[in-house]
Amino acid sequence: MSAFALSQILVAVAICFDLLSFQFKDRKKIVACLSCSCTLISAHFVLLGQMTAAILLCLATIRFFTSIFTTSKKVMVIFALGSMASTAATFAGFISLISCAGSLLQTTAAFCEHDKRLRELMIVGTSFWVFHNVLVQSPMAVAMELLFMASNIVGYYRYYRKPVLSEVCDTPD
Repeated sequence: MSAFALSQILVAVAICFDLLSFQFKDRKKIVACLSCSCTLISAHFVLLGQMTAAILLCLATIRFFTSIFTTSKKVMVIFALGSMASTAATFAGFISLISCAGSLLQTTAAFCEHDKRLRELMIVGTSFWVFHNVLVQSPMAVAMELLFMASNIVGYYRYYRKPVLSEVCDTPD
């Protein structure tokens, strides 16, 4: 089996964790699933030779796991600095900047105290990763990020938009 084929299989498994993640309301369950997913995605990028993305996702695995236990802004800054240092150390041009931008947005998201803001920032950060994955020509990673974004939007709607609509419709006669 080629490294490319194996990389795509790893992403297919990561998709399961991604889709599951945003169907939870509990922030800790969301980030626990994301930690598992990032481990697989990091290995995917190693197989594709995309070292900036691989290191950023390895760092994301640790970041999401850490954020289960703390939403400290000081810890968030440490991970943001780690993302920037990793990008500088493995810099491969514009593509590295795109992955760094996605990582920084998702770092901020991981340390949000409430899932609503986490979801909003993850949507924006995911947009950068979609663009990155198009550029590195990983079709499964593009599909994964798009499905991840869709799952996030569905979860957001279920928890934050649907109640608002039902309140409008349930007016007393």
